[in-house]
Amino acid sequence: MIVDDDQTSVMLLRTLLELDDFEVSVAGRGGDVMAIAEKVKPDIFLMDYHLSDMDGVEVLILLRAHADFANTPVVMASGLDVEDEVMKAGATTFMIKPYEPDQLPGLFNRLVAG
Repeated sequence: MIVDDDQTSVMLLRTLLELDDFEVSVAGRGGDVMAIAEKVKPDIFLMDYHLSDMDGVEVLILLRAHADFANTPVVMASGLDVEDEVMKAGATTFMIKPYEPDQLPGLFNRLVAG
């Protein structure tokens, strides 16, 4: 699941991931994540740190508190170096923006395979 309010980034990432045979769901606001996640049960989250309605760390904390997503890989991304903060909050890994989108399929496959 992509959690990002930047529609241009979401369209690009969705297209690239679908070309690599990933099923992609999207939450454009932090407040929408739990309802969508409970419905689609994603194998991994790619979440932006800065969301329009709430902080990505707040969403991460909600996910980690939910039994279904306590161990689901969460890749947090930001243009700021907030790695320490997101890792302490429970992120699986952190990517600083801009990153190469072609890195994602390999990373996702490694994280989901566990």
